Amino acid sequence: MSEPAAVDLAPILQILLAGAALAAIALAWLQLRARKQSPAHWLRAVTVLTLFLTFDLVLFGAFTRLTDSGLGCPDWPGCYGSASPVGAHADISAAQAAMPSGPVTHHKAWIEMVHRYMATGVGALILVLTVLTWRQWRRAGPDASTLNPWWPTATLAWVCVQGAFGALTVTMKLFPAIVTLHLLGGLLLLALLALQSQWQTRALAGTPPVSVDAGTRVFLLLASGLLVLQLALGGWVSTNYAVLACTDFPTCQGSWWPAMRFDQGFEIWRSLGMTGEGTAISFAALTAIHYAHRLMAYVVLVVLALLAWRLARIDGLRRLARWIGGLAALQLATGLGNVVLGWPLIAALLHTGGAAALVVVITWAMASTRSAQQQASPSRVALPMGSLR
Repeated sequence: MSEPAAVDLAPILQILLAGAALAAIALAWLQLRARKQSPAHWLRAVTVLTLFLTFDLVLFGAFTRLTDSGLGCPDWPGCYGSASPVGAHADISAAQAAMPSGPVTHHKAWIEMVHRYMATGVGALILVLTVLTWRQWRRAGPDASTLNPWWPTATLAWVCVQGAFGALTVTMKLFPAIVTLHLLGGLLLLALLALQSQWQTRALAGTPPVSVDAGTRVFLLLASGLLVLQLALGGWVSTNYAVLACTDFPTCQGSWWPAMRFDQGFEIWRSLGMTGEGTAISFAALTAIHYAHRLMAYVVLVVLALLAWRLARIDGLRRLARWIGGLAALQLATGLGNVVLGWPLIAALLHTGGAAALVVVITWAMASTRSAQQQASPSRVALPMGSLR
């Protein structure tokens, strides 16, 4: 059986319609719940719904990767040129018969295509969010507490970039750098939506950002930067399947400093399981990938604990402090579970979900605070970067 073309746009219209249908169902449900709300409250509800479904999409993307379903349909955007695995039944059956435990099976094809339908649905919701924000911006005038429409416009542009990364993930056969960038791009999408939802919430409530001392603001920035680095390292561990390079804790392979090849492990531009020279990557390289993530985890956990302690002392931020502390504990528990329990699916999914939730909560904390030196008059909701007019 011949391989399908890497890119076949024939089914793209049907897939776009499937995504639009999913978005329409979500909006219809929201309309039933929020039909009596003002336009500003409705817009916030759409933003929160899109944030929630994007979080679900990130989790399902992790599920797709963890079940080795990323190539369940080896072409893009459809499956063997069809809009669903139903139309590709014969091709999938032939591929599964040739390699029963291979990347293409009926089960994996459905997982991969559901992920694509969900991604298209989220893209449709972000398009709706962008149109609604521009319309409200023009109707309400410059003095209204309306989110600057360039924020959802930037989010729409980024979700298109994410779609391109999704295509490259398939056409480049799970190239580790591309898969990691795709994961980080999904988390950036979450952060953009979390930022907008928090600004809208505070504007509607008439609540100004909380004034914090310079040290707390620095801790927030430090935690954000370290979290991004740790997410990149975690993505690199996952996309290189290096989780089980160390199966003991706190040592690795019975040593505090096992044999490692950082030069191979962090050679970025290479195929999965190979070095840049085309030879098989060594186990020492996988160990280096795993251990770098573990060492950075210690630093990030300490910083998050200190950040939670500082925020817990400030009125208006105690709930965020509890979330940060709880999610840090979840990450520690699920990270250990992945190592000592042999990377069970539930622990791996919870680990990804905890990381995504930390992105949302840290973003909310950044959007909810302002350095004391920059605090605006309490009579006006002041949001950064001209986000509200």
